[in-house]
Amino acid sequence: MQINPLQFLSKQDVALAQVISEITLPEIESTQDVFHDLMSCVLEQQIHYRSTKKIFQKMLEAAEIEMLTPQNFGDFEEKAFEKYKLSANKYETVLQVLEFWENNEIDWQKLTDDEVREQLGSIKGVGNWTMDMILLYTLNRPDIVPLDDFHLKEIMTTVYGLNPKVKLKAAMREVSEKWGEYKSTAVLYLLAWKAFNKRR
Repeated sequence: MQINPLQFLSKQDVALAQVISEITLPEIESTQDVFHDLMSCVLEQQIHYRSTKKIFQKMLEAAEIEMLTPQNFGDFEEKAFEKYKLSANKYETVLQVLEFWENNEIDWQKLTDDEVREQLGSIKGVGNWTMDMILLYTLNRPDIVPLDDFHLKEIMTTVYGLNPKVKLKAAMREVSEKWGEYKSTAVLYLLAWKAFNKRR
């Protein structure tokens, strides 16, 4: 018998059940493109699906590019970087990402979560938050809890009454154990709930 993820989560977690009952999860159309989304994270500090500033989208429009690739990056750099200046650290990470793609050809969908982390973590400047965003939004992995995400920390502090000053990540991890193999679904509902309440 197939388990309904929302029924499972609602049964396991009363606080999350309330969140699920209040909102409809917006559909996220993933690009499935790790390079494009990774550059979005580096340049905007948000994956473009979640961005409110839309800086990455504006940069793409300035360069007249829909999907960023290693091949069209030269045009992107020439047209977009003139208008949107990067810090030295960001630019260095951008170059590291480009170098990685020049030297590696990877089928990301065939890798385990840990293998994805290992590959992305080998790129200087790419940290845990960025890896989690790629796993959650780009590769649609089911078991991701981005413990370094500012919004998720804030939401879980509110919804579960966690103390933000005392071992917050450990407390978040403990809560997430209730979510079984549907952790990503729970996370997406919590993040969408915050966005929904902002609009009200």
